[in-house]
Amino acid sequence: MSTLKIEVIHDIVCSWCPIAYANLQQALHKLAITADMYFLPYELNPDMGDIGEEINAHLERRYQWNEARQQRYRSHLLTAAKQAGVCIDFAKRSHYYNSNKAHRLLHWCESQCKQQAMNKLLIDAYFKHGLDISNAQVLLDLAESLGLDRSQAAQALGSNETQQLLIKKHRVQQFELSSVPAFIFNEHSLVTGSNSVAYFEQTIIDLTANQVSFHVAN
Repeated sequence: MSTLKIEVIHDIVCSWCPIAYANLQQALHKLAITADMYFLPYELNPDMGDIGEEINAHLERRYQWNEARQQRYRSHLLTAAKQAGVCIDFAKRSHYYNSNKAHRLLHWCESQCKQQAMNKLLIDAYFKHGLDISNAQVLLDLAESLGLDRSQAAQALGSNETQQLLIKKHRVQQFELSSVPAFIFNEHSLVTGSNSVAYFEQTIIDLTANQVSFHVAN
């Protein structure tokens, strides 16, 4: 059985990131491939304030999308999410939020061997329940629900970014990405976009068969 190292470049508030992640997980399962997963931070809205921004207002301001364009986008997104088994509830998920603290928590969870579990909780908290993942108390409650020490988690949120986290951010910057999700296979092979299960299957087959560096973008 082959083992892959996969680095997931994502943002907590990225709508397509959990869809791509779920499709990748399904592909790995179908191929009986074991993967060591790591998460690298990419902040879509690093300058967003504490109260966040209503989603429709954000899309109109940032992309000049009118209501009809937003509705088409939302329909396409929800169809893809349903196919991937990801719940996005727009009745509850109403805002984009600053994701810096959430990334800090996810980074700290790597040292606690809880990173994948925390990623799942963050996805559910934000996309399913519409929680404010920029709020420290929300994040600490999630940490505590995994059996992690609340005071240690609070220290991770409140301290300056560690050297290890800065190294992760620098690694992401080297790829000069304009969007996420993106995935780095075995240190050097970059795949971008929210791809289908079949696409990820073929990508993994090609990688494990050839064991060579390649670059895929779509």
